[in-house]
Amino acid sequence: MDIRKATSARHAAGGAGGQPAGGDEAAAGPGWRFTVPLMLGSSLNPINSSIIATTLIAIGHTFHAGAASTIWLVSTLYLASAIGQPTMGKLAELLGPRRVFVAGLTLVGIGGALGTVATNLATLVVARVILGVGTSAGYPTAMVIVRRWAAEHEPAHTGGTLGALAIAAQVTSALGLPLGGVLAAAAGWRVTFLINVPLVLIGVVMTLIWVPRDPPRAEHTADGVPPARLDVPGMVLFAGTIASLMLFLNDLHHPRWPLCALVVILLAALVVWERRTQDPFVDVRMLARNRPLSATYLRVCLTFLLNYCILYGLTEWLQETRGLSAIGVGLLILPMSVFAALVSIPFARRNLVRSALYCTAAAAVVGPAGLLLFTSDTPIWVMILITMVFGVVSGLGVIGNQAALYQQAPAESLGVAAGLMRTFTYLGAVLSSSLISLSFGDRATDSGLHTIIFALLGLGAVLFAITPSGARNLKAS
Repeated sequence: MDIRKATSARHAAGGAGGQPAGGDEAAAGPGWRFTVPLMLGSSLNPINSSIIATTLIAIGHTFHAGAASTIWLVSTLYLASAIGQPTMGKLAELLGPRRVFVAGLTLVGIGGALGTVATNLATLVVARVILGVGTSAGYPTAMVIVRRWAAEHEPAHTGGTLGALAIAAQVTSALGLPLGGVLAAAAGWRVTFLINVPLVLIGVVMTLIWVPRDPPRAEHTADGVPPARLDVPGMVLFAGTIASLMLFLNDLHHPRWPLCALVVILLAALVVWERRTQDPFVDVRMLARNRPLSATYLRVCLTFLLNYCILYGLTEWLQETRGLSAIGVGLLILPMSVFAALVSIPFARRNLVRSALYCTAAAAVVGPAGLLLFTSDTPIWVMILITMVFGVVSGLGVIGNQAALYQQAPAESLGVAAGLMRTFTYLGAVLSSSLISLSFGDRATDSGLHTIIFALLGLGAVLFAITPSGARNLKAS
């Protein structure tokens, strides 16, 4: 599909927020009116992923449920998001990104309202699934919207907008934990669901006013060929593969080999089907040919595996072995999150893709090496300085890999490609939880932390080794 022909007359006639399409303003970027609703929509997934963490105990008390039951509120959103992100990206390509973006926001509002009035844990789990599916629309559709805007406003620069999407996700993910705690303490855990409703209303209004409309859906392309159809069998096979894989990876301490066999069978069936169908959900032929894009997905998985091991594994060790309170751990980790956002800004503004990836790879080695200094007696200020190195990993890793994907993915399949990047993010998160469980066992000890550190050193070395070849052909700015 030709993106230039797919954009609407309004899109061609004027930029976002009523700005003219041509001239210096278009070349400088879409503008804040265009960007703000996309930032809001893209942020709903990471904030809902983390905001629930501090309320699980209170929810358990309300419904008389233990940790084994309330953890489904976390894992179901991860699973729904891992499957939903590329699915929503595909729908955006076929139906129009703004339409899917608004539909996703609507689902978020429904999920938030349902969670607010839930009378049992099962209803709350359903609400989290709806939130996972709805919030999955934000990021991939935003990427498609930006790409289509850029196609109509060459030589416009979209690095600032892409960077804003990444930074917004980082900031809201970091704020989710303390925000959930504050909201729950002030008004109870239900408000962490209710908060989605006003955010959705604001997001829908801004999107309808400031984001250009999608073009009417054509029955035929310019060449007289029917447009691409939805590959339902491919989507079902993909969903089954990812669900089985995440369930297997979630508990490597007690591996369920029949589940692993199911993953292999479903993956083989997915590849065979997608190679034969005319309009594949996941273009496996393209992925096989486009090795730089495949390498980007591997970098994303490794980057977030490192990042989540610090966010969850290190914080567990700080509480159980170092004896810090939950608030103390949050304050210790906060500089890392703030530094991740701050260090991202200049790289995003100048679109320094290769530099961001090289810095990420270097920090992925330096950070774990610094963690070897951690013992029960390590001064707090040393811990803060070393953990800030991982701010480079999380901050520049997102900026660099997102910009790389934007360059490497075919324009007509950017929605699925962006969604797949988020899927690999969640795979990294699941792998990190298994690594932490294998290393710590029943208690987070110094020896268990060092086991994680040595594993991270190996992963950092792999990331350092594969980055130069994957970054070589990217535009420097």
